[in-house]
Amino acid sequence: MANGIPGDSTVACHPAQDRGRAWRVVLAAGAVMGLALGMRHVQGLFLLPVTGTRGWSRELFGFALAVQNLVWGLAQPLAGMVADRHGAGRVVATGVVLDVLGLYGMTQATSAGGFVLAAGVAIGLALAGTAFGVVYAAVSRKVPAPRRAWAIGMAGALGGLGQFLMVPAAQGLIVAMGWQAALLVVAGVFAFMLPLARVLREGHAAEDDAAPPQGLGDALREACRHRGFWLLNLGFLACGFQLAFIVNHLPAYLADRGLAPGAAVAALATIALANVAGIYACGVLGGRYRPKYLLAGMYLVRSLAIAVFVLLPPGALTLYPFAVIMGLLWLGTVPLTNGVLSGVFGLRYLGTLFGLVFIGHQLGAFLGVWLGGYVFEATGSYRIVWMVAIALGLLAAALHWQIDDRPVVRVAPRLAGA
Repeated sequence: MANGIPGDSTVACHPAQDRGRAWRVVLAAGAVMGLALGMRHVQGLFLLPVTGTRGWSRELFGFALAVQNLVWGLAQPLAGMVADRHGAGRVVATGVVLDVLGLYGMTQATSAGGFVLAAGVAIGLALAGTAFGVVYAAVSRKVPAPRRAWAIGMAGALGGLGQFLMVPAAQGLIVAMGWQAALLVVAGVFAFMLPLARVLREGHAAEDDAAPPQGLGDALREACRHRGFWLLNLGFLACGFQLAFIVNHLPAYLADRGLAPGAAVAALATIALANVAGIYACGVLGGRYRPKYLLAGMYLVRSLAIAVFVLLPPGALTLYPFAVIMGLLWLGTVPLTNGVLSGVFGLRYLGTLFGLVFIGHQLGAFLGVWLGGYVFEATGSYRIVWMVAIALGLLAAALHWQIDDRPVVRVAPRLAGA
């Protein structure tokens, strides 16, 4: 209680204890995110086995994943709100339980409605509690300011590494045991994540203790009146659109251009591996430079990379550099967006505010997946969607440059009789 906050685990008495505590938080956060996001990353590997066994269409499988994205986005503000009020540990634990139930439900579902409920609703809710929205906010509170940028970057990098490793692990399990047993094994691994939720329990950050007290309603009104909050929302929509379109339609696009199926697998693996370094670098750089300028630069480079990739003839000389560049910029936007929010509004309601911004990201993801298929069916080409992805990236760069990222100034309420 060295800071006057009972039970506040962000306060360390010795540098060695501080480093040890930070590492425990980072490892727990990375493990939870790595498994949650890794399972989401490999869902496409289950498409043919599941539809072949059940006799379902690919449209049904895709609809379940679309529902998952929407549920995740809509549930994220609520998950953040609960984490801000009652602690991230409970939310993470609930998310882990929902992951176990959702994966088990996928193996048992014999109807379309049951599969959508398990893969769409349950897993979507689980992601709201175990992905970066809640976990990054917990890391921000648990780790003191001097090490916070490093901690967020390292946790994200470990999560990205887990995402990469899930590709060969899931494929190996499917080949060796079948898709149902593979999902049950992953569900069992999720169950072992429950103790890590205790590591992510936190009090409120010491920095916020000096600020005037603020209720959730006041925080929401403050954010909604801030122009930068809406600019961040619009910019994050571009991120979701680009990533969802690429990860879901790149294999088909490459096949249309005459490349072998192995090229798409290698490209997606390259993106996932480069993402590990990209998240870490963005997390660390966000502590040294203004995140809004880094975000503007990332969206600009993304658009340029997409333009060069689409305009040049397809092949290894264009595909793999594109995959590396996109991987380095893949999820690095998340810690930087988190950094803008915490820098402007503080840490007290960071989970809630990030959840609201994340709705824009998931709306963009829904549009990216849906428009990709719709435009291709209508025109026989992805070219229009690639152009939209480029334009949205340029717009996002311009919007982020205009954000006023100075901390908001709050006036403490005057006491009666003062």
